[in-house]
Parts: sequence; structure tokens; C-alpha cells
Amino acid sequence: MNSKQRKTFELIFKVPASSGIAWQDIENLLTVLGAGLPEGAGSRLRVKLNGVRAVFHRPHPKRTSDKGAVSSVRRFLENAGIK
Repeated sequence: MNSKQRKTFELIFKVPASSGIAWQDIENLLTVLGAGLPEGAGSRLRVKLNGVRAVFHRPHPKRTSDKGAVSSVRRFLENAGIK
């Protein structure tokens, strides 16, 4: 994990939840952690990590996530055993 990915990881687990994290940075972090990221229909992104599955929607037209999306990613990572 490089320093940018580590910073993204820290922002995801920051309390209260951060907003404005670039969605591409979140996808890159999930890939480094070993998640499978098959494309879904439209803006959907299916994620599987350590047997845990989730579906996220890429933000648009902005390319940054809101607090709700960051909280969902945090919950997914916690359920997958990443803390």
C-alpha cells in the first residue's frame, strides 16, 4: 500500500465520516486490498472481499463521494475483516 492509498484508508475510517474522497482513490484502495471489482449495470460496482459482497454506485456527475458512501465503504471493509 502506498502513501496515497494509506491516506485514503485513514480518511475512510475517520470519525465522523469524511466527504470529498475521490471515488477512483476508493476503487484503487479496494483493489490493493484484494477485492474483486466486476462492473455492474450503469454506475454500479460490485465488490467482493474475503467472502463479503456489496454493490456501490459510482458518484456522478461529481467524482467525489459523500459521507453516506464513505460510511458504507467503511462498514463493508469492517465486515470483510479490514480495520
